[in-house]
Amino acid sequence: MTLIIPSQNLKQLWRCWLFTTVALFCAPAGFSQSQPLPRDPPDTSAASAISVKTELVVLPVSVTDTKGNIVLGLSQQDFRVYEDGRLQKVTMFQQQDTPVTVGLIVDHSRSMGANLPEVAAAVSSFAQSSNSSDEMFVVDFNDDVSVELLDGKAFTNDPKELAKAVFAVRARGRTALYDAVAEGLLHLKLGHCDRKALIIVSDGGDNASQQKFSQILTIAQQSQVLIYSIGLVGDTGEVNPAVLTRLSKATGGIAYFPDRTNTVTSISAQIARDLREQYTLGFAPEKADNARAFRKIEVKVTAPGHGRIRVRTRSGYFAAEEKSLPTQTAKGAK
Repeated sequence: MTLIIPSQNLKQLWRCWLFTTVALFCAPAGFSQSQPLPRDPPDTSAASAISVKTELVVLPVSVTDTKGNIVLGLSQQDFRVYEDGRLQKVTMFQQQDTPVTVGLIVDHSRSMGANLPEVAAAVSSFAQSSNSSDEMFVVDFNDDVSVELLDGKAFTNDPKELAKAVFAVRARGRTALYDAVAEGLLHLKLGHCDRKALIIVSDGGDNASQQKFSQILTIAQQSQVLIYSIGLVGDTGEVNPAVLTRLSKATGGIAYFPDRTNTVTSISAQIARDLREQYTLGFAPEKADNARAFRKIEVKVTAPGHGRIRVRTRSGYFAAEEKSLPTQTAKGAK
């Protein structure tokens, strides 16, 4: 805009200056000669959603020698992770003792009555041997399943509270093992720790659940939970130790069966040590053709000076579905 000021006399010049000043002050708010010119809106007709992959596969890995001794001091460069035979880039590596959210799944069917005092002692021993920042809870089950209140909290690391929770339900009735594991997996989602585990104390039999074993196994592999089992297999009840073995092996845990030299209490201490001395690896998986397909995991380790070694981790996982975030669409776009 060009402003032409007549130069006839001083009075006209003053009037012109005053008019220009008032016009500038009365202009709409936000107006500025230096304000950038508006740009054309982005073209949103090409796509209406952005696919975002948020999944991180976390692998607890135990490395032992031929005598069963845990091999410590390895570095990230000593590990190679394969998914369906393809080498993956490890983006997370931890070798320190990190907190774990742990669910204790305790059988209270009629056949387990005589074992409950020893189980309560084992639970207390486990808590005392664990990381002081671990989150723990107890699920008691027989015909019914209940997550025990721990002084009004969802989790605790107090050995006395955990042992008390074991006795909250009396031993009676049948065995709803699969439903109890499902409840434990659900409660684990409330935990704050990256690593999560279940410890099942049962004879492995099930004669009262609505869930099926195949469903529980799939849910466990989707949730990336580590499952340990302590199988108390006696002469009574509907025992099925194979169920405990399969659940534990598929998720990277161990199934123990106590004998005269290996009590429930000593086994619980072994599990606590195993959780504290594991390596934790993580990687972001590539997009698969079939997102719901089972993905096989293999971890190889190089440990010079340790001879033959054994590597234990989960056998694989079911990938979570990718999430789509909607984008704003321009008016008139179809």
